Amino acid sequence: MLSYHDLKPNPRVLRAFTSLDPEEFAILLIPFEKTWQDYVNRHYIHKKSRKRRYGGGRKPHLVAIEDKLLFILFYFKVYPLQEVIARIFGMSQGRANEWIYKLTPILETALGEAQCLPERDPQNLEQVLALCVAVDFMIDGTERPTHRPTDPIEQKDQYSGKKNGIQ
Repeated sequence: MLSYHDLKPNPRVLRAFTSLDPEEFAILLIPFEKTWQDYVNRHYIHKKSRKRRYGGGRKPHLVAIEDKLLFILFYFKVYPLQEVIARIFGMSQGRANEWIYKLTPILETALGEAQCLPERDPQNLEQVLALCVAVDFMIDGTERPTHRPTDPIEQKDQYSGKKNGIQ
Protein backbone atom coordinates (compact mmCIF):
# COMPACT_ATOMS: atom_id res chain seq x y z
CA MET A 1 0.00 0.00 0.00
CA LEU A 2 1.32 3.42 -0.95
CA SER A 3 1.66 5.97 1.85
CA TYR A 4 3.03 9.47 2.29
CA HIS A 5 5.82 8.26 4.56
CA ASP A 6 7.10 6.05 1.71
CA LEU A 7 7.33 9.04 -0.63
CA LYS A 8 8.46 11.75 1.80
CA PRO A 9 12.20 10.82 1.78
CA ASN A 10 12.31 11.21 -2.01
CA PRO A 11 11.04 14.68 -3.03
CA ARG A 12 11.35 13.91 -6.75
CA VAL A 13 8.98 10.95 -6.46
CA LEU A 14 6.55 12.95 -4.30
CA ARG A 15 6.52 15.65 -6.96
CA ALA A 16 5.87 13.02 -9.65
CA PHE A 17 2.90 11.67 -7.68
CA THR A 18 1.37 14.97 -6.53
CA SER A 19 3.04 17.89 -8.39
CA LEU A 20 4.04 19.27 -4.98
CA ASP A 21 7.35 19.55 -3.17
CA PRO A 22 7.41 18.35 0.47
CA GLU A 23 7.25 21.98 1.66
CA GLU A 24 4.23 22.72 -0.55
CA PHE A 25 2.60 19.48 0.58
CA ALA A 26 3.09 20.50 4.23
CA ILE A 27 1.60 23.96 3.57
CA LEU A 28 -1.49 22.46 1.89
CA LEU A 29 -1.78 19.83 4.62
CA ILE A 30 -2.68 22.46 7.27
CA PRO A 31 -5.94 23.72 5.66
CA PHE A 32 -6.70 20.19 4.40
CA GLU A 33 -6.50 18.80 7.95
CA LYS A 34 -8.67 21.63 9.31
CA THR A 35 -11.27 21.04 6.59
CA TRP A 36 -11.18 17.29 7.24
CA GLN A 37 -11.79 17.82 10.98
CA ASP A 38 -14.72 20.13 10.18
CA TYR A 39 -16.13 17.46 7.86
CA VAL A 40 -15.76 14.71 10.48
CA ASN A 41 -17.38 16.88 13.16
CA ARG A 42 -20.28 17.79 10.92
CA HIS A 43 -20.95 14.38 9.33
CA TYR A 44 -19.89 11.88 11.99
CA ILE A 45 -19.34 13.18 15.51
CA HIS A 46 -22.27 15.59 15.79
CA LYS A 47 -24.61 13.70 13.49
CA LYS A 48 -28.15 13.82 14.93
CA SER A 49 -29.08 10.29 13.87
CA ARG A 50 -25.99 8.75 15.53
CA LYS A 51 -26.87 5.82 17.83
CA ARG A 52 -23.36 4.80 18.86
CA ARG A 53 -20.18 6.59 19.77
CA TYR A 54 -17.95 7.83 16.93
CA GLY A 55 -15.09 5.45 16.11
CA GLY A 56 -16.89 2.16 15.82
CA GLY A 57 -17.36 0.18 12.66
CA ARG A 58 -14.93 -0.62 9.88
CA LYS A 59 -11.55 1.03 9.96
CA PRO A 60 -10.47 3.22 7.04
CA HIS A 61 -7.58 2.27 4.76
CA LEU A 62 -6.41 5.89 4.66
CA VAL A 63 -5.79 6.47 8.35
CA ALA A 64 -3.25 9.31 8.32
CA ILE A 65 -4.31 12.73 7.05
CA GLU A 66 -1.17 12.81 4.87
CA ASP A 67 -2.33 9.64 3.12
CA LYS A 68 -5.75 11.16 2.46
CA LEU A 69 -4.16 14.22 0.87
CA LEU A 70 -1.72 12.06 -1.12
CA PHE A 71 -4.62 9.90 -2.35
CA ILE A 72 -6.72 12.77 -3.67
CA LEU A 73 -3.76 14.71 -5.13
CA PHE A 74 -2.53 11.55 -6.88
CA TYR A 75 -6.02 10.95 -8.24
CA PHE A 76 -6.29 14.44 -9.73
CA LYS A 77 -2.74 14.47 -11.08
CA VAL A 78 -2.71 11.05 -12.74
CA TYR A 79 -6.49 10.49 -13.04
CA PRO A 80 -6.18 6.69 -13.02
CA LEU A 81 -9.06 4.25 -13.20
CA GLN A 82 -10.59 3.60 -9.81
CA GLU A 83 -9.45 -0.03 -9.98
CA VAL A 84 -5.86 1.16 -10.45
CA ILE A 85 -5.87 3.68 -7.61
CA ALA A 86 -7.61 1.14 -5.37
CA ARG A 87 -4.86 -1.40 -6.02
CA ILE A 88 -2.09 1.17 -5.43
CA PHE A 89 -3.60 2.27 -2.10
CA GLY A 90 -4.64 -1.23 -0.99
CA MET A 91 -8.43 -0.99 -1.05
CA SER A 92 -11.42 -2.05 -3.12
CA GLN A 93 -12.70 -0.07 -6.10
CA GLY A 94 -15.86 0.82 -4.20
CA ARG A 95 -13.87 2.17 -1.27
CA ALA A 96 -11.68 4.19 -3.67
CA ASN A 97 -14.85 5.67 -5.16
CA GLU A 98 -16.08 6.64 -1.68
CA TRP A 99 -12.78 8.33 -0.85
CA ILE A 100 -12.71 10.23 -4.15
CA TYR A 101 -16.19 11.65 -3.61
CA LYS A 102 -15.54 12.36 0.06
CA LEU A 103 -12.13 14.03 -0.36
CA THR A 104 -12.80 16.08 -3.51
CA PRO A 105 -14.89 18.81 -1.82
CA ILE A 106 -12.50 18.77 1.15
CA LEU A 107 -9.53 19.40 -1.16
CA GLU A 108 -11.42 22.14 -2.98
CA THR A 109 -12.25 23.87 0.32
CA ALA A 110 -8.65 23.52 1.53
CA LEU A 111 -7.32 24.98 -1.72
CA GLY A 112 -9.77 27.86 -1.33
CA GLU A 113 -8.55 28.54 2.20
CA ALA A 114 -4.94 28.39 1.01
CA GLN A 115 -5.93 30.72 -1.87
CA CYS A 116 -4.63 28.24 -4.44
CA LEU A 117 -7.73 27.78 -6.57
CA PRO A 118 -7.38 28.68 -10.25
CA GLU A 119 -9.15 31.81 -11.45
CA ARG A 120 -11.98 30.92 -13.82
CA ASP A 121 -13.28 34.41 -14.58
CA PRO A 122 -11.14 36.27 -17.14
CA GLN A 123 -12.42 39.58 -15.74
CA ASN A 124 -10.42 38.96 -12.54
CA LEU A 125 -7.17 37.97 -14.28
CA GLU A 126 -5.47 41.34 -13.79
CA GLN A 127 -6.17 41.24 -10.04
CA VAL A 128 -4.75 37.72 -9.76
CA LEU A 129 -1.63 38.65 -11.72
CA ALA A 130 -1.10 41.72 -9.51
CA LEU A 131 -1.27 39.55 -6.36
CA CYS A 132 1.18 36.95 -7.66
CA VAL A 133 4.19 38.94 -8.86
CA ALA A 134 6.86 36.23 -8.59
CA VAL A 135 4.80 33.37 -10.05
CA ASP A 136 4.82 32.21 -13.67
CA PHE A 137 1.46 31.47 -15.27
CA MET A 138 0.22 29.38 -18.15
CA ILE A 139 -3.04 29.80 -19.96
CA ASP A 140 -4.78 26.59 -20.92
CA GLY A 141 -6.57 27.14 -24.22
CA THR A 142 -8.82 24.18 -24.89
CA GLU A 143 -10.32 23.69 -28.31
CA ARG A 144 -14.07 23.32 -28.18
CA PRO A 145 -16.45 22.20 -30.90
CA THR A 146 -18.83 24.81 -32.29
CA HIS A 147 -22.14 24.36 -34.00
CA ARG A 148 -21.72 24.94 -37.71
CA PRO A 149 -24.29 27.06 -39.52
CA THR A 150 -26.57 25.30 -42.01
CA ASP A 151 -26.11 27.97 -44.70
CA PRO A 152 -23.20 26.91 -46.99
CA ILE A 153 -21.86 30.46 -47.31
CA GLU A 154 -21.78 30.94 -43.53
CA GLN A 155 -20.16 27.50 -43.20
CA LYS A 156 -17.27 28.62 -45.43
CA ASP A 157 -16.73 31.69 -43.23
CA GLN A 158 -16.66 29.52 -40.10
CA TYR A 159 -14.38 26.81 -41.54
CA SER A 160 -10.92 26.75 -39.94
CA GLY A 161 -9.23 24.66 -42.63
CA LYS A 162 -7.99 22.09 -40.11
CA LYS A 163 -9.43 19.04 -41.83
CA ASN A 164 -7.51 19.59 -45.07
CA GLY A 165 -4.37 21.00 -43.47
CA ILE A 166 -5.13 24.49 -44.86
CA GLN A 167 -4.45 27.31 -42.44
